[in-house]
Amino acid sequence: MNFDFDDDQKALQRAVREYLERESPLSECRRVLEGEARYSETVWRGAAEMGWLGTAIPERYGGAGLGALELALVAEEVGRALAPIPFASSIYLVSEALLQLGSEAQKERYLPQLAAGTCIGAFALQEGPGHGNGQALATVLKDGAITGDKQPVLDGDVAGLYVVACRVGDQPRLALVGAGEGVKATPVACIDGSRALARLQLSGAQAELLGDGGDAAAIEHLLDRAATLMAFEQLGGADQAFAITREYVLDRYVFGRPVGSFQAIKHRLADLFVDISLARSNSYYAAWALAGSADELPVAAAAARAAASDAFDLAASEMVHMHGGIGFTWEADAQLFYKRAKLLALTLGSPTHWRDRLTLRLARESAA
Repeated sequence: MNFDFDDDQKALQRAVREYLERESPLSECRRVLEGEARYSETVWRGAAEMGWLGTAIPERYGGAGLGALELALVAEEVGRALAPIPFASSIYLVSEALLQLGSEAQKERYLPQLAAGTCIGAFALQEGPGHGNGQALATVLKDGAITGDKQPVLDGDVAGLYVVACRVGDQPRLALVGAGEGVKATPVACIDGSRALARLQLSGAQAELLGDGGDAAAIEHLLDRAATLMAFEQLGGADQAFAITREYVLDRYVFGRPVGSFQAIKHRLADLFVDISLARSNSYYAAWALAGSADELPVAAAAARAAASDAFDLAASEMVHMHGGIGFTWEADAQLFYKRAKLLALTLGSPTHWRDRLTLRLARESAA
């Protein structure tokens, strides 16, 4: 049994990393954070030209025809670079929703646009603080018109296509909504200014069910798939934060010796390495389950998401602390990792939410 990625997958990951190191250094993330742009159009266009956006989209829909494992590796590199692009929204959520639930006509219409980057997708689930389990939805779809208020919506103000969780009768469903009349996306303040958040107001906008609309179980399955890919993005961010911090404490001298030679720093770095290794192990397991559509995906996805959120949060926090006084300054890059860690941890549900899901799913397995 092979527990490693194959040579072609590793080559893809190297190509993505090399491109992002060249075209999306941390200065690009800072440029979006400090400027008026909502995302990096240059990096987004390059990602489309290199085919990453269509990594897991079949060739007949304009994609590269690869799979979930390859997409997970791309996600890790996007996270490592803190790339300020709507990759998660458009690819982990909207493209995956279309692939899993969409009708053939919907796939043929939208997937080529998503793969080419000419259309950006956004997933609208939450309806305010604490909401996000796909139940008790206030957004209503009736007679082809959808009405409701969604916030926060990641990349909602730059999207041209929305997958919206709504209620049809008393059942949760997913609907496709295009930007246009009856759709108002307003930017909202966010801890991470390098990523766009919006309030999406739907007032009788034209909408259609995504496939047959799915149900609560289908929405949960979609979130499990997205959580696995998001875990890889968090893993990449944690790994890079650790690498930068380790290099800094080895190069920075105090009292005639490297900061990293002090036992207290060594212990903290060791703890961080263990957390990242645990997150990587859980993420690889979830990727295996995702690629093989295994029954283990619900448990594996929840474990990966919780572990990766914790690892990235710790790595970003330790990055700030171990850089000492400069770690708290605006000029230091530590803030970029800290802000991204906090944003991603709350996207698709908090770490506590995913730990609760993990506990419930393990209890169900034990009772079965």
